[in-house]
Amino acid sequence: MRIINIGLLGFGTVGTGVAKLLIENKELLTARVGAHLNLKWIADIDTKTDRGIRPPDGVLTNDADRVVCDPEIDIVIEMIGGEGIAKDLIKKAIENGKHIVTANKALLAGHGNKLFETAAQKGVDLAFEASVGGCMPTIKTMRESLVANQIKAMTGILNGTCNYILSKIADEGITFQEALAEAQKKGYAEADPTLDVGGFDTAHKIAILTALAYGMEINLKDVYVEGISEITPLDIEFAKQFGYRIKLLAISKFENNRVEARVHPTMIPSGNLLASIKGTVNAITVSADAAGDILLYGHGAGMMPTASAVLSDIVDIARNILSGTARRIPALSYQRDNIRKIPILPMDDLITHYYFRFSALDHPGVLSTISGIIGKYGISIQSVHQKGRKMNGAVPVVMLSHRAKEADVKRALNDINALDVVSNDAVLIRIENEKRDSNTQG
Repeated sequence: MRIINIGLLGFGTVGTGVAKLLIENKELLTARVGAHLNLKWIADIDTKTDRGIRPPDGVLTNDADRVVCDPEIDIVIEMIGGEGIAKDLIKKAIENGKHIVTANKALLAGHGNKLFETAAQKGVDLAFEASVGGCMPTIKTMRESLVANQIKAMTGILNGTCNYILSKIADEGITFQEALAEAQKKGYAEADPTLDVGGFDTAHKIAILTALAYGMEINLKDVYVEGISEITPLDIEFAKQFGYRIKLLAISKFENNRVEARVHPTMIPSGNLLASIKGTVNAITVSADAAGDILLYGHGAGMMPTASAVLSDIVDIARNILSGTARRIPALSYQRDNIRKIPILPMDDLITHYYFRFSALDHPGVLSTISGIIGKYGISIQSVHQKGRKMNGAVPVVMLSHRAKEADVKRALNDINALDVVSNDAVLIRIENEKRDSNTQG
C-alpha cells in the first residue's frame, strides 16, 4: 500500500491535535484513504515538553529545514502561526514541491495572493480549511457545495472569544473587562487579547471568505475593523428592549460590482439564528442565489476541532496524490485567470440603520438640539427613547435611525459630541435587519 509521508511544523496545541489524530486514528484513515498517512517528522523548538502524546521514536526534531527539505515528504503541515518563520518555511516547502496544509489565517489574509500564485507555479496544493471556522466546513462549502451559486452575502460570528465575552455581558450584566478576565481565566482569551477583541482575527477570516465568494484577490487592508471593547451592559440592555442582540459580526455583501467587507459590533433581531449563538461557538450564514440561505455552526477553535479540519485537507491532498492529480479545486474557488480586483466599499459610503446613545444633560431643549443636528445631515430617526435619570443630571437618550449614510452619521455625531450639554461621546452601533431594510424608507 502507498505510503504518504507527512511533516508537521509546530507542536503546540493544534499541532498536538493533528499528531494525535494521525497516530491514534491511523487505521481509520488508512481504511478511508487507501494509503498509509505516515507522520515522518514533527518539528518544534521545544522537543522536551510532554504534550500527552508520544510520537514514534526519531520523529520529533528541532530542525524545521529537515522537514521542508526532505525529498520523501509529500505534505507539509504548518501549525506555527504568525507571518514570520511560518511564511519562510511554507515558501521553502513549496519550492521543494511539497503540498501545504495550514490553519494560518493571518498569513493567508496578508500574503495569500502571492503564496497561492507560487503554489500554482509549482503545481502543488495549498489547503486551508482550518483557517476559517475551525471544524465548520466553511471553505469546502464555498468552493465545492456552492460552486454553481452566485454568493450574495455572508454574515458570521467568526471569533469564539468575542462571542463568549458578549454572551457573558448579556447574560450576567458584567462589564467587558470582567468578561474578558473570565475568558482569560478559562483559556478562551490570550494574555494579550487584542487580535481577538479588536476584531482583527475576524477580519482575517472575512478577507479570505470574501475572495472565495466573489472571485477577487484577498484584500485585508480595505476591510473595516472595529472591536468590542467599548460595548457596555447598558447598550446590551437597550438592545434587548428593542428586540436585538449585539454580536461581533463579519459582514460581506456583493452588489453592483462592489463588495462590502466589514467587522464590527452589530445589533441583529433576537429571532435571527445568529442571535442565539452563545459561548465560544462560531456560525456563519451564506446567502446564495440557488441554494438560498445556509447556516454553518460549530467550534471555531480548539485543539481537536481545528485538527479535524486540518486532517480533512490532508486527506483531500492524499487522495489527489493517489489519483495523480494536484490543484483539482482552485485554491480561491475561481480559476486564477478569472480572479479580479473588485473594490471594497469605503465605510463612509455604507448605508444602513443605526443605534445612537447620547449622555445628555437634563436641560430643556437638549433633545431638540440633538434632533436638529441629526436632521441637518439628512438622517431620519425612527424612534427616540429617554431612559431615567443618571448621576450629575445626565440621562441616556437613545435613538434608532432609518437607513442613513455612514459619512453623514459621522458628521452629525462629531457636531453632537462638541455640544456642552453632551457629557460623553455618543455610542454608535450599526443594525443589520433585512426586514427593516425592505420595509422602511429613508
